[in-house]
Amino acid sequence: MKFAHARTVSALLMLIFVCLESCQTTVDPQKWDNKRAMVMALKWQEEHPIFAKAPTDWTNGAYYTGVYKAHQSTNDDLFLDALTQMATRNEWKPWERYYHADDLTICTSYLYLKSLGIEGVDLQPTDTIIHLHLYEPHAWKEGHTDRNQQILWWWCDALFMAPPLLTAYAKMKNDPAYLDMMHKYYMETYDLLYDEEENLFARDLHYVWKGDSTDVKEANGKKVFWSRGNGWVIGGLALVLDQMPADYQYRLFYEDLFKSMADRLIEIQHEDGLWRTSLLSPESFDHGEVSGSGFYTFALTWGINNGMLDREIYEPAVRKAWSALRGCQKADGMIGWVQNIGASPEPANHDSWQNYGTGAFLLAGSEILKLN
Repeated sequence: MKFAHARTVSALLMLIFVCLESCQTTVDPQKWDNKRAMVMALKWQEEHPIFAKAPTDWTNGAYYTGVYKAHQSTNDDLFLDALTQMATRNEWKPWERYYHADDLTICTSYLYLKSLGIEGVDLQPTDTIIHLHLYEPHAWKEGHTDRNQQILWWWCDALFMAPPLLTAYAKMKNDPAYLDMMHKYYMETYDLLYDEEENLFARDLHYVWKGDSTDVKEANGKKVFWSRGNGWVIGGLALVLDQMPADYQYRLFYEDLFKSMADRLIEIQHEDGLWRTSLLSPESFDHGEVSGSGFYTFALTWGINNGMLDREIYEPAVRKAWSALRGCQKADGMIGWVQNIGASPEPANHDSWQNYGTGAFLLAGSEILKLN
């Protein structure tokens, strides 16, 4: 009996060993390590809350966009719990300015939770601010001929703040009218700020060249193109295209714009993998910056994963960028080298951080996890 028992135990141990060995061979260590880095970034950021004006402002809106995309890629409840706790704390509300694209951004996470069937989601505040933003008269829609604010979305950052929400909302409502309104305002911004020579966006009208002595230039004489500003644009484009119907009448415009920007961005990627805060004057602040680079890595990897960008050309660039982004994460999970809140190129350092920088890191990781 003892011998039989010993054989049974031995067989069980062998079965356990085989199962463990089998499980280990199906796990991609690199993928697991990337997910772990994302979880660490989330935990650190949740333990160090920060916002510019309110918990529902654009900084948290950008951060939680990264959180919801991380959950979408990993299905890890840590990300879902962070989202639902945030939404509950905020009572499912945006911030207060219905005319300002920044204050809509947080609602994108609410739509995501609704799509999952989470109980208790209240989209009434989202419905209200979208209706007011699109249809309520306001001075920004009329424009100011003597100021930068000549259109509703007069700064390029707005193309991350509102279009992804409106595209997801149109999909949820199955109503292309919201897409058409998004396209109307998007084209206003494109016509005002897009530079067809450089395939990049000026941050606002202040940086658009007029061909006279008032032009704002870098020390090297080149135009000022802000890294995070263009990160907002191409990151927003990836989010828009991800939700936009394949047969939408203006989709080709967004695909072409995405590809044109992508081509330009890999031309000016630095050898270390990160982009500089001033895209055409890297010597101004000769170090990498995480928020712009994170949005680029997200968008370019999304393009590969969705068959829009050539893998052979772009995969080396995004792998190099992700490796560099990982190098900007401290041992405790904090994401450093993030330029502070601003509207033009400025320096960053090892200890500079913001929640939108963590959001950009999570966005990049969410697509990197799919790349293998």
